[in-house]
Amino acid sequence: MARRSGEKRRDRPRRSGGGRQRGERTRGGEFADRPERPRFDEAPQTIVQLKATERLLKGIGVPEPQPFSPDPFQIEALEAIEKEDVLVTAPTGSGKTWIAREEIRRLLDKGQRAWYTTPLKALTNSKYVEFSAEFGAENVGILTGDRKENTEAPLIVGTTEIYRNQLFDALREGEQVSTDFVILDEAHYLADDERGHVWEEAIILTPLRIRILLLSATVGKAEEFARWIEEVRGGKVHVINRAGSRPVELRAGYLSPALQLYPLFDEHGGFNRDVEQFSAPKRSDRGGRFRRR
Repeated sequence: MARRSGEKRRDRPRRSGGGRQRGERTRGGEFADRPERPRFDEAPQTIVQLKATERLLKGIGVPEPQPFSPDPFQIEALEAIEKEDVLVTAPTGSGKTWIAREEIRRLLDKGQRAWYTTPLKALTNSKYVEFSAEFGAENVGILTGDRKENTEAPLIVGTTEIYRNQLFDALREGEQVSTDFVILDEAHYLADDERGHVWEEAIILTPLRIRILLLSATVGKAEEFARWIEEVRGGKVHVINRAGSRPVELRAGYLSPALQLYPLFDEHGGFNRDVEQFSAPKRSDRGGRFRRR
């Protein structure tokens, strides 16, 4: 823009010494003179705390290989699924997936087809990798909102929504769903407020010729759930309730900012107060650092 007559030119302020101004980006994209982040002054663990961590980690590792022997509830499920729907409720790690895997193996050997549904894309991807290694990549396909691979394979792993959508498509077009068996993993999602209708619709719309295996660790009132399935499908449901503790113990710990591990619970099962120091650290008077409470 042209300057008016007599108007003085406004020059930009120059930087002294050719240096960068505070907060200006460097060529690498970082900020120069960025204020130091407050840090937590964490003391080394005491002998008592170290012993508690040793107890937390004791026995963790890969066990020695042993011959596999199925539990009675697994055998019962395999026998029942030959002629009726089956609902298996058992703690995580007790071998529910083994039941599905063995029935899938039997179906594939007979030239039949199966669908394995999960509520999560991550779990679907994990099962796809697991089953591809078990049955051969050419025999396993995946269907999610993000992935569609080998969709004509005899075993399809996918999200429950995709399976439900296939049921709707078959109903509209007057066709049959191309499967002989479906596994509904994490069947307790039926009780989910936002997504439960998907499991409800999948159960109701699945033709009676297709047997359903429902797996869950947290189904409440399994008998009542089974009676509802019988009512909407018109067939029998065999309930296997393997109550009890987890075969694989869960242990919880907290990893501190200094990478020191603390048990989340004390030896009596209560909250470990040693972890409390990290919940709301107080500012000290030394250069903006944090100190222990």
